[in-house]
Amino acid sequence: MQARVDGDRVRLDERGRERFYDSRGYGHPVDGELHLSPVETAHLLYRGDLDSVDGMGFRAFLEREDGLASRFLVYKDLRDRGFYLTPARDGWVDGAAEETPPADIDFVVYPRGKGPWDDAVAYRMRVVAERASVPVDALGDVVLAVVDEESELTYLETTRPDVSGTAPDPTDTTAEAALLNDRLLAWNPPERLHTAGFYGRWLGDDHAALQLSLLEGVYLAERGVLSVPGGRDAVLARGREAAGDRFDRRLAVYTALRERGVVPKTGFKFGADFRTYAEVSSVDDLGHSERLVRVLSPGHAFRPRDLSLDVRLAHGVRKEMVFAVTEGAPGAPSGDAAWLAVSRLTP
Repeated sequence: MQARVDGDRVRLDERGRERFYDSRGYGHPVDGELHLSPVETAHLLYRGDLDSVDGMGFRAFLEREDGLASRFLVYKDLRDRGFYLTPARDGWVDGAAEETPPADIDFVVYPRGKGPWDDAVAYRMRVVAERASVPVDALGDVVLAVVDEESELTYLETTRPDVSGTAPDPTDTTAEAALLNDRLLAWNPPERLHTAGFYGRWLGDDHAALQLSLLEGVYLAERGVLSVPGGRDAVLARGREAAGDRFDRRLAVYTALRERGVVPKTGFKFGADFRTYAEVSSVDDLGHSERLVRVLSPGHAFRPRDLSLDVRLAHGVRKEMVFAVTEGAPGAPSGDAAWLAVSRLTP
């Protein structure tokens, strides 16, 4: 069987289609021929199914293209796990596989037992090196296949979660508060502000004063719940003095979470901006928080190492890791945020 390089693909005659595509899902049929991508060609050479391509064996072919080795490692691993997959090239994928632009992914992976002739997709996968930079707006409904410096693989699944809850927001009440450095004290507030809305933390057992963060203070002052000398603007100015633009980004996400029925509390102990509770019937009967949330600005780019650290930490405390990209990010409605969940995946 003759295989020849033609630009960015390898071409086989009709026998190649019968042998490699019809039964094993390699390549893309074109006018009676079979066209293979470089990574598929490398895999067939590695297996010995092809002896050579234009006189090149596996070693020479793998070394001819910079960056091919990482894609080959992922392709081989998924094939070893029993998956058929197609390089995400224009015109090479059909149906459901076309939903993600090929520029953002490297492979379309089909469910076990299915292949490119079926209208079903298990994963859309992007291969990245450990030291690569990945824009946040390229993630969501994509699996990152991270190849580290020792050629080990880590799969990180990225999705767009439904961030919503049923927690009450008792903002139909009022209280007086004092602004003290980097927090507020609300004097003799209605108890349900804490017990139902999970705002603040009691100063003492007599519940005479409720300690509130600056974020909580701005949010409640803006809704007329807190009466603070200088009003909402005084609290906002103090927050900006302490944290700059980051305070505004955290405030935007805090507000979005509250408006979605989710209670955000500080995630400092977990290295995040917030931990969240989707249901709060009573603080006295409070379950574990479900998510850790880290706030990002539009245009943020991840390092896979940082993603792996966040995901590992969240998994260790039985929470989902979610990133909130503030308004202006792709997919973020006005006044809201774009939400991205990341978790480890074993294909």
